[in-house]
Amino acid sequence: MSSAAIETVFGSLEKYTKGSVEIISGQASHYAFSNVFEVAEKSLPYEKVVVGLNLGYVIETLRAEGQSPWYTAAHDEFAIVMDGEVRVDFLKLDTPLTAGEGTQLAGDVPKGKPMGYVLLKRGHQCLLPVGTAYRFEASRPGVILQQTIKGPLSVEKWADICFK
Repeated sequence: MSSAAIETVFGSLEKYTKGSVEIISGQASHYAFSNVFEVAEKSLPYEKVVVGLNLGYVIETLRAEGQSPWYTAAHDEFAIVMDGEVRVDFLKLDTPLTAGEGTQLAGDVPKGKPMGYVLLKRGHQCLLPVGTAYRFEASRPGVILQQTIKGPLSVEKWADICFK
C-alpha cells in the first residue's frame, strides 16, 4: 500500500482555480456554488455579495481594497480573511445601533471612543461586536468572508455568481 502525498493548494484573488460540483442527488439548480475569489475579483471594493444564505443569516464576500466606510450592526458579526492582510479599526459607539438587521453604515465619522485595531492575515478571524463601529483597510486587494444577518447592504447576485 503506497501513501500518496496530498498537497493542499490555497486559492487567492490573484490565482485560483474554478471548481466544479458533482451532483449525487437532485438537480444542480437546487444548489448554490460559487468561488469566493472569483466573486471578489468581479466585485467593487467592500461590496457585500451574499454567497451563502441560511434562514436569514448570510455569508458575504467582500473585496478588501483601500479603506472601507465605517460599519456597525445591532448584533455581533464575524470576519475571516481569505486572502491578503486587512486591518480592522474599532470604535466603541457613544450611541450604539439597537435595531435592524445586517450591516449598516455608521456615518463618515461615528462618535465614539477608539478601541484599537486588529491585523488579520489569511485564515485569521475576528469578532465585529455589537455596540461598535468598524472599518476595514487593505493596502493591496484581498478577500474577506463576513458572517452576518441579511441587511440593507447585502447584495444578492445569484444569477451572476453561481456555478452553471
